[in-house]
Amino acid sequence: MAKRSADDHGTKLGDGAPVTLSVDGVAVTVPEGTSVMRAAFEAGVKVPKLCATDSLEAFGSCRLCLVEIDGRKGTPASCTTPAAAGMVVHTQTERLARLRKGVMELYISDHPLDCLTCAANGDCELQDMAGVVGLREVRYGMKGANHQDAPKDASNPYFTFDPAKCIVCSRCVRACEEQQGTFALTILDRGFASKVAASMDQDFLASECVSCGACVQACPTATLMEKSVVEHGLGERQVQTTCAYCGVGCGFVAELQGERVVRMTPAKDGKANEGHSCVKGRFAWGYATHPERITKPMIRGSIEEPWREVSWEEAINHAASEFQRLQRAHGRKAVGGITSSRCTNEETFLVQKLIRTAFHNNNTDTCARVCHSPTGYGLKQTFGTSAGTQDFRSVEAADVVMVIGANPTDAHPVFASRLKRRLREGAKLVVVDPRRIDLVRTPHVEARHHLQLKPGTNVALINAIAHVVVTEGLVDERFVAERCEADSFAEWRDFIQRPENAPEAVAPITGVAAEEIRAAARLYATAGNAAIYYGLGVTEHSQGTTMVMGMANLAMATGNLGRDGVGVNPLRGQNNVQGACDMGSFPHELSGYRPVGDDAARALFEAAWGVALDPEPGLRIPNMLDAAVAGHFKGIYIQGEDIAQSDPNTSHVTAALRAMECVVVQDLFLNETASFAHVFLPGSSFLEKDGTFTNAERRISRVRKAMEPRSGMQEWEVTQALATALGYPMHYDHPSEIMDEIARLTPTFAGVSYELLDRVGSVQWPCNEAAPEGTPVMHVDRFVRGEGRFMLTEFVPTEERTGPRFPLLLTTGRILTQYNVGAQSRRTANSVWHDEDVLEIHPHDAQERGIRDGERVALASRTGETTLTARISERMAPGVVYTTFHHPETAANVVTTELSDWATQCPEYKVTAVQVRPTNALSTWQSEADDVRRRTHRIDVAAD
Repeated sequence: MAKRSADDHGTKLGDGAPVTLSVDGVAVTVPEGTSVMRAAFEAGVKVPKLCATDSLEAFGSCRLCLVEIDGRKGTPASCTTPAAAGMVVHTQTERLARLRKGVMELYISDHPLDCLTCAANGDCELQDMAGVVGLREVRYGMKGANHQDAPKDASNPYFTFDPAKCIVCSRCVRACEEQQGTFALTILDRGFASKVAASMDQDFLASECVSCGACVQACPTATLMEKSVVEHGLGERQVQTTCAYCGVGCGFVAELQGERVVRMTPAKDGKANEGHSCVKGRFAWGYATHPERITKPMIRGSIEEPWREVSWEEAINHAASEFQRLQRAHGRKAVGGITSSRCTNEETFLVQKLIRTAFHNNNTDTCARVCHSPTGYGLKQTFGTSAGTQDFRSVEAADVVMVIGANPTDAHPVFASRLKRRLREGAKLVVVDPRRIDLVRTPHVEARHHLQLKPGTNVALINAIAHVVVTEGLVDERFVAERCEADSFAEWRDFIQRPENAPEAVAPITGVAAEEIRAAARLYATAGNAAIYYGLGVTEHSQGTTMVMGMANLAMATGNLGRDGVGVNPLRGQNNVQGACDMGSFPHELSGYRPVGDDAARALFEAAWGVALDPEPGLRIPNMLDAAVAGHFKGIYIQGEDIAQSDPNTSHVTAALRAMECVVVQDLFLNETASFAHVFLPGSSFLEKDGTFTNAERRISRVRKAMEPRSGMQEWEVTQALATALGYPMHYDHPSEIMDEIARLTPTFAGVSYELLDRVGSVQWPCNEAAPEGTPVMHVDRFVRGEGRFMLTEFVPTEERTGPRFPLLLTTGRILTQYNVGAQSRRTANSVWHDEDVLEIHPHDAQERGIRDGERVALASRTGETTLTARISERMAPGVVYTTFHHPETAANVVTTELSDWATQCPEYKVTAVQVRPTNALSTWQSEADDVRRRTHRIDVAAD
């Protein structure tokens, strides 16, 4: 297998005017600012190196890359010496050979000579360079002082740190600083005593290290080494694919021995991540082979019975016959389905196609609706398209960044690293969040303003910011006149200037001082380039859509659209949230966001699919659940989604599932929803499938099968078989054929094909004749809808209010090491860092209630109660508490309400009135849920 360093160019190319020089007699032209080392590489000459790597800035410490330059004294380091016009460089002379061999001899004199048994054997740059310089003996012996007895640190669950093998090249330290931006590593002491240390000379697990893997990737020796490689050895083949965690969509190379993954390394040519990674994508892939994986189809007569393993044919035929029975008895609209943001575009497209063609209704919805549907609706109304405006690289041109209701360092860590690099370069930051997230103050980054608003007051705050822009003459009048509707702008301007929108008027509502609002507004409006990045803290509110429109209004009013460094950018939570929306998973829209009631759009699909489609929108998930409780909705097909844990008001969700007669769940594990299922169809992990994901920047990337599906089938094959059993034959030989159909039916995907993706790596839609290789930045010359439309954004307080019974406000979020409902990440060593959800509570609120740090508390709302551990923290303001939702044992959604966004029914997860009190017992719900799991997850493994 190719070495990790095989495609490393040593240093980066410059960006200046061309200069021509000679390297070993070869003329080469490179941009000014390019190093001599890189110029040599471009000329086909590889200069020996150890501390240099093209992913980091040149450092010049290893002294191995020495060269001679005509007319210049000494032997400068080629990695730090800039190329100049007319320069004559020699990389291979007797003098250089002698110097390099001497340098290498010094390294080896303090290095274990255990190459044959070393985990890095065959993938070690020190070993390679010893061969390159021709080192055959070490004259110094091993008797003097050395570092051979330095203890190994194996505290991190994924990699070891062996200081005995460290050559102190600083690559790990520099990677932590430059790529990750955590600054968790340093070089302690000087001279012979110098060493790499984590934080205050702690072990890696106890340190500030976030286990992104950048240091492991950068290490040229076996000092930092993946435990999986130590145990199994190096891979023998590689498959490039896309991460199945968050919406950043990082490219990865899976390194395998047969069907066993031994390492996942971030792809240097991954356009979303450019060689960086986080702890989940880099290391937390072990769930794919976890022993709890369900790999055989199962059925049962009732949820009280144990599961019975059956063949694929029996399971699919049974599910089809049950759905047909229910439709005969209760009508064609008595069944529906849910698609998943964790499945591929192709799989999601087929599920909604099955529902429209084989169920003959539009009862299709997606988990994407419960997180970012306000994004789609709000941006469609204002800009004309249902997605963010920029690529991730755009942030590198931002002068001011406003992060609203998002926590990138936890939820989108690879983008956060890119953002932090820009902030360290001088861009200014405004954080709008009820919680003091890490970005408010982290090493070498500090927000200029933290607008710590009360949950539920987003719209009041964005209106106040816009009020300052309008009343202080900060509107980009030229942009508005050239690019936006005059009438809607005039109406909006009159509205936003009203006294009730002034910072002084909204300060008591939001809890943010008027002078802070004014200062943040001026900073954003007067920046050369100002960008907005937002998350679920914007969308998961009763006014989520209104807030999205408010941000769009602000960007248009200040002219911050249509170029690099600006825009309105949703940070999508799951790997394919954008794609699930694009593929027509909503009950009112076909793929490409075209209404089912549009006769022309529907006719296109009817012609392609050979069946009449229902012109009436179907049911959303909340409507399905309500109808089930009322006795009208009887069956559901759920692919890759766990609504019993992820959706609000868990008691209502489980009551609805109990009321259905046929619940079909397709997933990797027996999740909470499977407790109420009658048919279980095994799913396939991202390592076992072909397809595409679409990330938060509209980037369509290939997912490639690295191993055969453990169940024997990929999801698209199962859906195809189910549709055929229901009487609507589907036949595709490969997911590429599904993408071809998507491209034929979806204008924004018209130019997308696997051939294109394999050739260029990835593309951002729209990808069509007008943009054959995609569109990094939207709305460059004009908005998709023509002229930008300003929308009125009146602040309407949420119906969820605090009072004597429930005096606190609960808001929720995510943590770095876990993902969504935790089905994947909890089945990895990531649980070392986060093995339970905890409740963050301000010291004042804790003291009032007699709560001490680490004690169990009851968290109660008007919908339910759960218990969890309290963590006293000043990240939250008094009156606000916070928790995550990764563990089913805690089930934060037991207490969340059914209040939702006015336009999309996206749940209001972020505002729940609660009370907290000490307790020593599990809640009634938790006790009952434990009993349900025990009774409903039984499998009769002896059955045929």
